[in-house]
Amino acid sequence: MASVVTKSDLVVAAARAGNLSKLAAGEAVNAVFDAIVANVARGKRVTVVGFGTFMPRKRKARAGRSPANGKEIKINAKTVPAFCAGQGFKDRVGER
Repeated sequence: MASVVTKSDLVVAAARAGNLSKLAAGEAVNAVFDAIVANVARGKRVTVVGFGTFMPRKRKARAGRSPANGKEIKINAKTVPAFCAGQGFKDRVGER
């Protein structure tokens, strides 16, 4: 089973890399995540060069099936978050 990296693991890594306290690193990590979410929610793309792009993606309305009873249902159009990995990210993952 693959291991999981949690947000607190990212905070510890940021604290070590930036020679910061865990509190300051936690605030920085939260600020980055909050900025990404806020901008994507406003319909903007957020690009981190070498890492990837976060963007809103529109889904059209469509017909589906209810898993409970198998009847056809209408699924409304909506906007969902999407991520596209950057070339640097893809290259690093491909090295493994």
